Amino acid sequence: MVTPVGLHELPRTFAVWRTTTAPDGAGGQTSTRAQVGSVRARVSQPTAAERVAAMQAGALLTLAVYMQPAADVRRGDELRGDGEVYRVKATVVPSEPAYLRADCDLVDVEGQ
Repeated sequence: MVTPVGLHELPRTFAVWRTTTAPDGAGGQTSTRAQVGSVRARVSQPTAAERVAAMQAGALLTLAVYMQPAADVRRGDELRGDGEVYRVKATVVPSEPAYLRADCDLVDVEGQ
């Protein structure tokens, strides 16, 4: 049996931002990002070889962010904290739900 990831193993806190839509009053919709909660998480740092390979390929480097299995994080969400923004590309729960893994791209934030 796999032991679920504990809060002591999740040193960072991120705000979860999600795109929401609302009627615009003219028959259409407007989309905005709004904070929908927060999660404790651990960001796995890529190895030097992974960074070099991504740079050589001109590709974005996907980072794994681990959270508790019940975390409300979905594809398209943004995780924001400590001056960083991670855009969630996909989420995965293993067959024994010990954690939720979100595969994310680190977004460049203007002014940094």
